[in-house]
Amino acid sequence: MSSTPRGLAALAGITAAAVAIGAAEPVAVLTGPRSAPLIAVGGLVVDLVPEPLKQFAIAVFGAYDKVALLVGTALLLAAFAALLGVLAVRRLWIGLAGIAAFAALGVAAALTRAGADVADALPSLVGAGLGAAVLRAFLAGPLQLDPWPWTPPTPPATTVDTPPPTDPPALAAAVAPVTQPVGAAAPPPEDQPARGGEPTTPDPESRRRFLRGVGALAGAAAVAGLGGHWLAGRRGVSAARQAVALPTPSSVAPAVPAGADLPLAQLAPYTTPTSGFYRIDTALVVPQVDPETWRLRIHGRVRNPIELSFADLLARPMVERYVTLACVSNEVGGDLIGNARWLGVPIKELLDEAEPEEGADQVVGRSVDGWTCGTPTAVLRDGRDALLAVGMNGEPLPVEHGFPVRMVVPGLYGYVSACKWVTELELTSFADFDAYWVPRGWSAQGPIKTQSRIDTPRPRNRLTAGPITVAGVAWAQQRGIRRVEVRVDEGPWREAELASAVSVDTWVQWSWRWDATPGEHTLQVRATDATGETQTGRRSAVAPDGATGWHTVTVTVR
Repeated sequence: MSSTPRGLAALAGITAAAVAIGAAEPVAVLTGPRSAPLIAVGGLVVDLVPEPLKQFAIAVFGAYDKVALLVGTALLLAAFAALLGVLAVRRLWIGLAGIAAFAALGVAAALTRAGADVADALPSLVGAGLGAAVLRAFLAGPLQLDPWPWTPPTPPATTVDTPPPTDPPALAAAVAPVTQPVGAAAPPPEDQPARGGEPTTPDPESRRRFLRGVGALAGAAAVAGLGGHWLAGRRGVSAARQAVALPTPSSVAPAVPAGADLPLAQLAPYTTPTSGFYRIDTALVVPQVDPETWRLRIHGRVRNPIELSFADLLARPMVERYVTLACVSNEVGGDLIGNARWLGVPIKELLDEAEPEEGADQVVGRSVDGWTCGTPTAVLRDGRDALLAVGMNGEPLPVEHGFPVRMVVPGLYGYVSACKWVTELELTSFADFDAYWVPRGWSAQGPIKTQSRIDTPRPRNRLTAGPITVAGVAWAQQRGIRRVEVRVDEGPWREAELASAVSVDTWVQWSWRWDATPGEHTLQVRATDATGETQTGRRSAVAPDGATGWHTVTVTVR
């Protein structure tokens, strides 16, 4: 940062913002992490940002889109704070008004989130108050700004006439006519700025004091912010999750057949490790839901409303199934897909007990943070393994994947089925309610399309002429894969060998032996599902209901 007055003022603005954000974090430990200004405003951005920009962020950053959003928000805040600092050199009220505006935005964002109460305004208010005090102290102190930014208007000049002198010329000069505003103060010394004008460059000692103050306050803000984040984690539900004992399923998942998991480098394993399972949702901070207080309401257009506790759910017969989930934002050849072993209660049984009324063709899953998805009632009752899942790969659900309970529905993209941290299932109709993504341009119903992907070789691999194994995965949940074909340089399609699979609800690995020749080559893959439908080669974007096209990889063989 420049050592000029303007540069120091910008640094003062950034430091004030850092103090405001850092001080808000410990307060948010008491009111909930979603009330912290950066998180609250970031959540508002997630809800309001244009859909193409969201898809760009997911395409570029993938599962790290939330980190990118928070970093971007922090950088924009820093730029805004620097500008306020510079403007406040001449008019302190501009800086204070800017801080007040950001506080108002933080309060509004926090109070409009699902489940918010008046206490959620505290982090933004406390942070803004301390940030304003820091800005005021810096600009009125080390930068030597006059503490009152308002400059009184200059009244019209009046002339005081003195009678002609009869004394010597020296005396006449002393009593010459003087033009000066009536009641005006004497002009400032030459080394002091005029009231409300540009400040002079602080002397070296003042600058050193200023920079020491910046360092101390920035350090304190970092300690407060990181400390608040740590305390929030300590108040999380990790211990409660570890204490959960999953029941033995009444229906165990079929064993993974021999040959289903091909031992090839770079090929996605048949069962995705929990730590590597993709995560796409709108939650900037992972909801911490205590299983002791969790409740599920099944209500709306039903004859028998139901409310269950976590203990009630665990006491019901559980089934265990392998199901492949896919995000509608998955580009052709993308990795927003994974296969896991899920444990849960069949949703069909719960809906049968609730007895949906005639015309209730949509089940709205509602998350603890207010997010909604709309799933066709008929799909949840057609006999597929749609679950209220409590376990993933033999352990309680990870907190970031929906602990304590989430929805898992084979054959539908996650935006219409995979509600995490679910607390409500409301029976309604598609004509009466649009879930979260529908007003944002996505289809109301999202059946998964037949897709395939090349995992190996990859474009950056160094290939040697000769036999090469081309391999990947293909999926068409609820239908299954009948055939996978590969072609080289737009030549004839060659059928690949399919590995085994647990069921039609999971992906399947495939492989094909290629006698590679030197040069640059283009590989393409396509799949045909069990109904006989072959995936189209026509390229389309992920919106509104999933991408289409053949995955294409260009490689160089030496």
